[in-house]
Amino acid sequence: MIQLFQTSKAQLYEVEALGDSTWVNIVDPTFEEREWIEKNCPLVLEYLTDSLDIDELSRVEKEDDYLLVVIRLPHFRGVEHDTPFTTIPLMIFLTDSMTITICKEENVIIQEFIKERVKGFSTGKKNKFLLQLMLKTASKYLLHLRNINKIVERLEDELENSLRNREIMELLKYEKALIYYTTALQANGAMMERLRRLRIFAAWEEDDDLLEDVMIENQQAIQMTNISIRVLGQMMEAYSSVINNNMNNVMKTLTFVTICLAIPTLFASLYGMNIPLPGQESGNAFYVVLGASVVIISGVYLLFKRVRWF
Repeated sequence: MIQLFQTSKAQLYEVEALGDSTWVNIVDPTFEEREWIEKNCPLVLEYLTDSLDIDELSRVEKEDDYLLVVIRLPHFRGVEHDTPFTTIPLMIFLTDSMTITICKEENVIIQEFIKERVKGFSTGKKNKFLLQLMLKTASKYLLHLRNINKIVERLEDELENSLRNREIMELLKYEKALIYYTTALQANGAMMERLRRLRIFAAWEEDDDLLEDVMIENQQAIQMTNISIRVLGQMMEAYSSVINNNMNNVMKTLTFVTICLAIPTLFASLYGMNIPLPGQESGNAFYVVLGASVVIISGVYLLFKRVRWF
């Protein structure tokens, strides 16, 4: 998919042809779309394979006629997925005449701009556009981290009385997501530090301040991710012990029930033998045996209670 956008009078419009200050949004291009890219954006073609590589790392390249930035975006695939939260690369080209964004999948960051949810966005302010993309990315990481923490809290409530591995496996999914996030955030942070050293935004104080805000937001997301990883790791260890303890409690209960059932079974076995037995002529023999079983079971219960078996 290839979309062309331009802003006019603070409104974003989709256009049919390239013009001055056009934003070209490319998502997983087809063969025909690659031909259009080769004809209209030949500079992008040599980086196209890299931009569509799901494992591409964050980086910055500065040349005389363009600036290339790769940033890792947070991406939500759905709770039913093996990895609900992951990251994907977004490649951004800034040239004199246009801004080009390339991504393997559609993502919410780009959609925020297309749906005009970003205040002060203009395709003509290319440097600010790049900074707004990075700021939205850091903010979305924080939002995803809050959602992950809420899901983990819900799983924590379910784990308290659980004997299954399902909840532990769910926690493993989110631990994996947090590892992806912390790796991507650290790479993004290194990329932003590289941008600051290049002093690309130093000419405009507003852009320089915005870069500082982006780096602070990204650092906050890194710290929040690291805390979540440590908490989740300790929680998984604790609840692995809880599950084992719950299983032990079940085994204790089953042991007690087995002993209690064995007592009347023993009396039934003794009085089921074809030999003379005490009290077998009595009409109350059954109730006597039953009462004796109840008394012994009660004694066993009190004994187990005394030694804090349950």
